[in-house]
Amino acid sequence: MTEIQLGYGRGTQTFSFDASRFQVLETNPANEKPLTDVEIGAAFSDTIGSPPLDELFSAGDTVLIVVSDATRATGSAQITNLLVRRLIQAGVAPSDIAIIFATGIHRRVTDEEKSELLTPFIAQRVRTLNHDADDSTALVSLGVTDRGTPVEVNRALKDFSRVILTSAIGFHYFAGFNGGRKSICPGLAAARTIEATHMLALDFETGGRRAGVDTGKLDGNPVNEECERIATLIEPHFSVNTVVDSRGRVVHVYAGHWRAAHRAGCEAYLATHSVDIAERRDLVIVSCGGSPWDINLIQAHKALEMAAQATNEGGTIVLLAECGDGLGRADFLKWFAENDSRALAARLRDSYEVNGQTAWSLLTKTERFRVFLISELPHEQVRSMRMIPAHSLNEVMNQLENAANGFILPRGAALLPLVKTDRGSSQSGSGPFLSCWSIEDIVALLDK
Repeated sequence: MTEIQLGYGRGTQTFSFDASRFQVLETNPANEKPLTDVEIGAAFSDTIGSPPLDELFSAGDTVLIVVSDATRATGSAQITNLLVRRLIQAGVAPSDIAIIFATGIHRRVTDEEKSELLTPFIAQRVRTLNHDADDSTALVSLGVTDRGTPVEVNRALKDFSRVILTSAIGFHYFAGFNGGRKSICPGLAAARTIEATHMLALDFETGGRRAGVDTGKLDGNPVNEECERIATLIEPHFSVNTVVDSRGRVVHVYAGHWRAAHRAGCEAYLATHSVDIAERRDLVIVSCGGSPWDINLIQAHKALEMAAQATNEGGTIVLLAECGDGLGRADFLKWFAENDSRALAARLRDSYEVNGQTAWSLLTKTERFRVFLISELPHEQVRSMRMIPAHSLNEVMNQLENAANGFILPRGAALLPLVKTDRGSSQSGSGPFLSCWSIEDIVALLDK
């Protein structure tokens, strides 16, 4: 028997399996190693589609750094620390730098999470701002897009003379990819703007997804294109897009123009995080990869989406997702009062909400597959979402003694199984970093 450790919250669950029956689907991390500060700093100089960071910022600029919240692993602690140092080196006063968390409609970032996301050093010395998608006093209107989307975003995006986006690239089941423009919409947008863009994922005539909406797809994807239109109204001055490993450490950086650098990173990510399979199988065991990817059920659904790509219709999916933060929304269960996904789609047509679409997507999978959920959620909640609750893999496998051959996805949300795929590539370079400023100089300025 072969053993594998599958991420579950901040720990793991052990699975012993017959290697002749199960195939492990994962990326090849052999050439991936965490980047050093010097290597990340090099990316700030050898940029994609923009001048180097040092040429874009100078004394007198006010700079807003946009950082993802605790539902994302982006390497933000390392990235923001280096960005702040680099901005100060360029002449920007520490008092003119602020950090805002792109929470979208998620909950606020806690003080403990701020320290983890930024390091205690930065959290104590750089002003931080919170976003509230429902607080009209903190929002500013930028008009309406050609598609009719009302554009309201956090006022801070206009109050500062320069905006830097930081985020991680990963797959998204209807926006194509995370990161980039999503730091602005949905990250710093009003609730009604977020709803209008996310609604574009659904075709209410057919009751399914709109044409062009798919995992790993940007061009022709109406959700991505509308989010890009909104980001154009802000025109961020710089962006840092990371790719992280299973421990959340930065292994790739794509820095530069907010759109070009993100696109380059997405192209490379698709090439390295998709895997060819000859055919789908009847059983797929998928872990989200642990925290923060399984912080709540709404986030864990992304791993379920990927597992569905490798599962035969009518097959079984076993999802490991601790969900230590619960469902992700207190009102999430209300959507499962509908009899089936078609009825839920009709309800969304009449009264759309973003998380209702996630519920719809989840419900379509439980209608197509038998889904076991290993989590800390109350069993009655799991059953109401049409899944079968369990506490361990052993518990599930005892019920599947005669199960057919299957796949194992150790990092479900970070791997796209494809029966057929075309692969692309991207390149990045390196350069010098912080050759003339010491850490003592930076600390002294930050403490002023």
